[in-house]
Amino acid sequence: MVVAAPASGSGKTTVATGLMAAFAARGDRVSGHKVGPDYIDPGYHALATGRPPRNLDPVLCGEERVAPLFLHGAEGADIAVVEGVMGLFDGASRPRHHSGPGDAASTAHVAALLGAPVVLVVDAARASRSVAALVHGFCTYDTRVRIGGVILNRVGSDRHEELLREAMEDVGVPVLGALRRHESVETPARHLGLIPAAERADEAHEAVRALGHLVAESCDLDAVAALARTAGPLDGPAWSPEEELAGLDALPATGAGPAPVVAVAGGEAFTFAYTENTELLRAAGAEVRTVDPLHDEALPEGTEGLVIGGGFPEMHAERLSANAPLRGRVAAFAAAGGPLAAECAGLLYLAESLDGAPMCGVLPAKARMTGRLTLGYREAVAVGDSVLAAAGTRVRGHEFHRTAIEPAHGPDPAWQWNSDGPEGFGGATMCASYLHLHWAGAPRIAARFLDAVRAYSGDRRHGDADGRGRP
Repeated sequence: MVVAAPASGSGKTTVATGLMAAFAARGDRVSGHKVGPDYIDPGYHALATGRPPRNLDPVLCGEERVAPLFLHGAEGADIAVVEGVMGLFDGASRPRHHSGPGDAASTAHVAALLGAPVVLVVDAARASRSVAALVHGFCTYDTRVRIGGVILNRVGSDRHEELLREAMEDVGVPVLGALRRHESVETPARHLGLIPAAERADEAHEAVRALGHLVAESCDLDAVAALARTAGPLDGPAWSPEEELAGLDALPATGAGPAPVVAVAGGEAFTFAYTENTELLRAAGAEVRTVDPLHDEALPEGTEGLVIGGGFPEMHAERLSANAPLRGRVAAFAAAGGPLAAECAGLLYLAESLDGAPMCGVLPAKARMTGRLTLGYREAVAVGDSVLAAAGTRVRGHEFHRTAIEPAHGPDPAWQWNSDGPEGFGGATMCASYLHLHWAGAPRIAARFLDAVRAYSGDRRHGDADGRGRP
């Protein structure tokens, strides 16, 4: 089922994460999904379900992949909960080719692609019978979206709940639950949304447990599960990283040598990552290992490729800077020609400094926090060849940050998406920029990166054989 709301701030994350935790607590195998490019909410989903986080984004991955990616992520689950984004019909601006309900990549769009019923979370804090008119409007606005029930949030009293339920009877939409105003669970936020679960550790686990208890006490889980069972069947196979790459003739040949090691940044400072990116790396033949730049003083042994995704390095700049041994090893890896892909937080980590704190110094640029939020989907083209894309390659990505880097690009820029000029740092062994990419939408990225890793691996083995091994 899909958990949606009339607008942001209505309680979608509270209800969706709480439903996942409540179903898991009673023994169900639960799969959690998030509409759109959000990285933070899926971290809480993963805590609630014990499964990898999953995103469903028609813009980044193409609407033809939404159902296959859902089937892939939900394999073996008893119930799948899909948390929406913004208001039910809100998404990216509507392109001319879009014929689905709502804006492109809206919750309504994804619900229709999945044939899934919608649970509408309504903030009832300042209304009573008017809530029924609101729900009636959402039910009739686009009949391609099926709203199967409502969960009322921030209900003030028994009498308030009684009035709300009576009103909902008049419009024929079942009330599946009612959460009281005073029954709140703290989910702290900062400048880009909730604080990632990985940064809260014990507090995040406790918050998710409390959400599960709250929802179990306030909602009819049996009715919610029954609604989920009304979802229509999905035709076609589940998404497979191996089959995606096989279609590109990108899988390694049998007996092609040991799997090259690709280090992927993780830990508290680098929490923004799509699960499918790592799955594509493994399918392409890599052995993926995690490196935590806050704590690890060396790259994993045998590292021949490095991927540094997004997160909040600005919140950890002093600690990242204090780990001079790893910063030095990253710089040496880049100087030796090691393939390196970085986006947003990774871009900042590779800069000379971040808010004055020394970083890796791989890029001739300095980064700083600003008061301006840069946010939105991007239609980007590769300006020149990079470790991720050949010149002229077109991709759809997402930008999401409050930082700036100067200069904005190097002599070999990575991408361009508007008239402001090129952005990022490219080259045969480098791609570092603000652009977040979901590799499932462009699997050739993973194949190209692994080709560079194998080439570097071969150079190293050749160098070791004749005594010219690289650092």
